[in-house]
Amino acid sequence: MRFKQLKVWQQACRLSCDIYKLMKECRDWGFRDQITRSGLSIPSNIAEGEDRDSPKDQIRFLNIAKSSTAELITQIYIGIEVGYIDKTEGLRLINEAEPIAGSLGKLIKTKKSRIGEDTPDYDTQ
Repeated sequence: MRFKQLKVWQQACRLSCDIYKLMKECRDWGFRDQITRSGLSIPSNIAEGEDRDSPKDQIRFLNIAKSSTAELITQIYIGIEVGYIDKTEGLRLINEAEPIAGSLGKLIKTKKSRIGEDTPDYDTQ
């Protein structure tokens, strides 16, 4: 299970745990469910991708993880704005999430260069 050795996976797991802890008292079940699911999606998709044999599958799941990071950052901003998340804590989480997105982007680019793929980072299906 090589994914456990990836620093980005370790960081994403910590971030997901932080989101769960922060939102455990939130009574807006829809918001809480959505933000915890997007946070959980990041390390889960990194793990699933890294466990795939096909480099193209690995890239696809890393792209999903990167997109989930953007989704999470958006939800944190909204949570701050509507008063569900303390601004200081929310900005700390965003500062934790942004480098994860950057690391995923670099990992995707590295994997693409190894297979000689020069396509955009989005899925065209």
